[in-house]
Amino acid sequence: MSIEIETDVQWAVVDEVPIPADAFVSWVTAAMVAGASSSSRDKMLGARKKTVTVRVVDDAESAELNQRYRSKAGSTNVLAFPSDSALPHRDILDEQELGDLVICLPVVIHEASGQSKTLLAHMAHMVVHGTLHLLGFDHIKHSDAEVMEGLEVTALGALGYSNPYQVAKD
Repeated sequence: MSIEIETDVQWAVVDEVPIPADAFVSWVTAAMVAGASSSSRDKMLGARKKTVTVRVVDDAESAELNQRYRSKAGSTNVLAFPSDSALPHRDILDEQELGDLVICLPVVIHEASGQSKTLLAHMAHMVVHGTLHLLGFDHIKHSDAEVMEGLEVTALGALGYSNPYQVAKD
């Protein structure tokens, strides 16, 4: 099955150098390929064209959305808002909106620095992680977290990034 990915990238952060849109497309695509290869997720990818919106925001917008939708104070690295995937006959649709990712650039920059990672590597991880959430994966239970982390490592490895969960040794 061939999947076409359309990724709409919105930069809501002022005075920042944007990451090229094609990087976001490759990150979303890698996550979809990894996610579709797991269990029966390929069936949920019935439509040929998938759309994902990625919005890169500041601390204030992230904190507001985190409070409104998760009842948690403060900004967070990535929020995933899956679209309504319970549509009848979604397998015959030509296009399917998977949902929206909201990524807080200041948090990602801070985390990347604290973890001795490049901004691109950590942003790729956040997009892959969020896209897997859009596909229905979560990390609430330990066993689910292991599956999701394995898919993240697979997707990131296919993109040439190292395992984000491996602790660098001095």
